[in-house]
Amino acid sequence: MFKLLLIEDDESLFEEIKERLTGWSYDVYGINDFNEVMKEFSTIKPDCVIIDIQLPKYDGFHWCRLIRSRSKVPILFLSSRDQPADMVMSMKFGADDYIQKPFHFDVLIAKVQAIFRRTYEYNTEPNIVKTWCGATVDIEQNLISNELGSIELTKNEMFILKQLIEQKNKIVSREELIRSLWNDERFVSDNTLTVNVNRLRKKLDALNLGHYIETKVGQGYIAKEEGS
Repeated sequence: MFKLLLIEDDESLFEEIKERLTGWSYDVYGINDFNEVMKEFSTIKPDCVIIDIQLPKYDGFHWCRLIRSRSKVPILFLSSRDQPADMVMSMKFGADDYIQKPFHFDVLIAKVQAIFRRTYEYNTEPNIVKTWCGATVDIEQNLISNELGSIELTKNEMFILKQLIEQKNKIVSREELIRSLWNDERFVSDNTLTVNVNRLRKKLDALNLGHYIETKVGQGYIAKEEGS
């Protein structure tokens, strides 16, 4: 049974989300003391974190940043704020997805299921180490390394890179990436994919690889192979 940590201070909403997710055989935990979020996170060791932005003491961005500094656990934001900057900020801090309140519970469940599929199922593939442009791509560890060093990617970033290098030198459409990553386009904003690709490219710049991921306007993205 997967464990979810729901960091939400609205008690009625917490109980409703817990009831819905428990009905899908997820084990849902809450926060007892919002001053001790990281302590409770370490004790629970969740497989996924669902977090609100507006919280007592510190906001969700603060806790997302701290969680991501210690763990690669997938993080899903819930928020009643409708500013695009909030979605962008959550992705920059390492979140995997974002849902705006009010939301339909079917959407929440679909997103949670998709997160678990791409986080805990695709890593069972036997071919977990690939090479690209002279770099070693360790899919299981979410690491990419070359002579310049090693960088750690989020689950989403690695999944996107994996999809692109498996079809290197070929254009992969945005629609194909969205379907592969989130399984159902209806539950994803187009901006979310853009944020993830831009964040991936920026990280790859540290290894002098960012320019090998090209945007093909109106078509999608392509991972070029060195020398091609």
